[in-house]
Amino acid sequence: MYIMLDIQTEFEVKSLTDLPKLKLLMENLNMKINKSQLARELGVDRLTIDKYLNGFTPKGTKNKASKIDEYYEVIVALLSSDSKQTFYYKRILWQYLTDNHGLQCSQSAFRAYINRKPAFKTYFDEGKRTAPNHSTGIRYETKPGEQAQLDWKENIQFETKDGEIVYINVAVLLLSYSRFRAFHLNISKSQSVLLSFMTEAFEAFGGVPKVIVTDNMKTVMDEARTEYFKGIVNNKFAQFAQDFGFKVQPCIAGRPKTKGKVEAPMKFLDEIHAYQGKLSFEELHEFVQKLCTRINQSFHQGTNKVPMFSLKQEKNLLQPLPQSTIR
Repeated sequence: MYIMLDIQTEFEVKSLTDLPKLKLLMENLNMKINKSQLARELGVDRLTIDKYLNGFTPKGTKNKASKIDEYYEVIVALLSSDSKQTFYYKRILWQYLTDNHGLQCSQSAFRAYINRKPAFKTYFDEGKRTAPNHSTGIRYETKPGEQAQLDWKENIQFETKDGEIVYINVAVLLLSYSRFRAFHLNISKSQSVLLSFMTEAFEAFGGVPKVIVTDNMKTVMDEARTEYFKGIVNNKFAQFAQDFGFKVQPCIAGRPKTKGKVEAPMKFLDEIHAYQGKLSFEELHEFVQKLCTRINQSFHQGTNKVPMFSLKQEKNLLQPLPQSTIR
């Protein structure tokens, strides 16, 4: 519908949302609006015409600024090619802004915001990792106190805030039932470091699981387990297992799904890269422990429980710790 105006121009009314602009224009020209004509041609009643002329806006159509907009320049700087920091997932960027810049919004709202900004979306689309195409395995759960899984996140290159390049490793021991875990950051992956970490982890758990599932790392296995060979456990680690009362269950080489509960959450440790060039080695150590605490206190999607609370149930079914003289 076109309305002819005395100023030799036309104003096209395409929908009800054009009516506030029409009203302003007609008032400035001191002209009356033919509400009956508008109602007929737009297929609505006069009450609806009145409502929209007076500024009514349907829900969901307001052009409302996002509160995340105030962090736009910060996000631009963090994702720029000049930044040493790397954000592999939108979740990590959201967490970084929450912890360091006071961002207050849900993770889902933040993801939607990033997806609406082409430059930000491209950063994450181009940086996506290609996961190995493993066939889907059968999901199973273990009983409380039955099992823990051991692994390393290895050889992470990290630049400290002083410009020093270090290569770090993070040991992870995770109780399979509760998903409660312990992290330990170290430059070394020696057997003494591993045994010390496991001792501290068992003490934090309040007991020892019956089985430790591990890959064929050299600090545990002298010879790897294969499909046709059970492997040979290192003598010192075997003695450690005997002292603490757990059975060593190495994975078959090349089958990481056996250890899926601990390998799947390893992506949480990619959050370390968000702090490239920002922390000293000591501060990085503190960050890894805070990260571990945060995960243990957060809702776990796989179990629908919080690991810290599930540990209380599992703790009673763990084997007792050996005497302190052995530890």
